[in-house]
Amino acid sequence: MSIEEFARAIIDFVRTHEAWAAPIVFVLAFGESLAFVSLLLPAWAALVGIGALIGAGGLDFVPIWIAGSLGAALGDWLSYWIGAKFKTSIANVWPLSRHPQLLPRGEAFIKKWGVLAIFIARFSGPLRASVPIVAGIFGMPYWRFQFANFTSAFLWAAVLLTLGDVGAKVSSWLWDVIARLWT
Repeated sequence: MSIEEFARAIIDFVRTHEAWAAPIVFVLAFGESLAFVSLLLPAWAALVGIGALIGAGGLDFVPIWIAGSLGAALGDWLSYWIGAKFKTSIANVWPLSRHPQLLPRGEAFIKKWGVLAIFIARFSGPLRASVPIVAGIFGMPYWRFQFANFTSAFLWAAVLLTLGDVGAKVSSWLWDVIARLWT
């Protein structure tokens, strides 16, 4: 199944079952942020699509935003915990075992950017789920990590959901303009 097909199936389900929007967004954001799982669950497209339903379908932004934010933050928290618990032995697990350069690169990235690395990674697909585990492995201070984790998660969820909402409004506006030009 392609990313588009996956996203379309999720969006269609949420359109039909609006009460499930917040729990689904929580699970998608959690999976998108969890180390290793995020490689198998490309959820960002579905999150943007659900954001489009917020404006078009009358879904309430706040509970969906909070669900997405908490899902993303808890996914990163668990990734950090895995890194802190298993340290460098995690290098023997796929995909790190196949790409041994990722840990030293991740460590250099965190050393260069510090807490900002968590914000930067949140908005970059390949880094989103790998930086928190590296932060745990190399001992980024827990509360600094959590501050960056939760604040960036709330910003990230707002941006993705708002992109969908604004995109839906722009698309609707363009269709109205085109329809008026043709008549």
